[in-house]
Amino acid sequence: MLAFANAKINLGLYVTEKRPDGYHNLETVFYPVKINDVIEITDAGETTCQIKGIDIPGSTTDNICLKAFDLLKNDFDLPAQQITLLKNIPVGAGLGGGSSDAAFLIKLLNDKFQLGLNTHQMEDYARQLGADCAFFINNRPVFAEGKGDEFSEVDVDLSGYKIILVKPPVHVSTADAYSGIVPHRSSKSLKDLIQLPLKDWKSNLKNDFEDTVFLKYPEIATVKQALYHEGAIFAAMSGSGSSVFAIFEDQVKLPELEKDNKVFYNI
Repeated sequence: MLAFANAKINLGLYVTEKRPDGYHNLETVFYPVKINDVIEITDAGETTCQIKGIDIPGSTTDNICLKAFDLLKNDFDLPAQQITLLKNIPVGAGLGGGSSDAAFLIKLLNDKFQLGLNTHQMEDYARQLGADCAFFINNRPVFAEGKGDEFSEVDVDLSGYKIILVKPPVHVSTADAYSGIVPHRSSKSLKDLIQLPLKDWKSNLKNDFEDTVFLKYPEIATVKQALYHEGAIFAAMSGSGSSVFAIFEDQVKLPELEKDNKVFYNI
């Protein structure tokens, strides 16, 4: 069985406070985009994970897909599976690729073995694997708060626009991104700001990670500036970086940015 696990971008991201458990509370809007990993599961003598495509740091035995499998195996009598992951979503780019892979594996296992899990139950499993993992179960735009795993509906539809994503040759670790964050509450909730006309997003929506990440990796800031120079209505870093997405009214080509970066069109 196959699944196509897609990425997400963050439309605004505010880090509002440090939690007693060491995590941070935040406000963001998760929006799914069409950059996909491919996951296949087949019956096997033992459960293993094979990764193709983009290299993932660390050992395959620590891959989040295996953690997702083990999580369900604790509660269900699952037979061994060969998990094959074709990695296409850039790593360390703020796109939620690993979280998406785990969530889609949960959905694959639920379907293949008829586990009978509903959406909320699958989200509960996914929350144990990562703060944004549960988003990919329903895979629709949401306003997210808490650790990023408490969702409410939000009316955002960008299907009439062209979204482009640029991934510089830089890996930003989540720990690095958080190291310079000073949590604060905005005077207006992102849930309200996201309802502003798209033309007003540039002056009202912010990704709190940009201030510190841009200082350490100025090439990411340069990409954002270039996207606005090319006529983007709105551009921002996704998550804790390093990718930058831009929303355009019309199709554009960005040959200059393609020279040093990976560019994804029409996502």
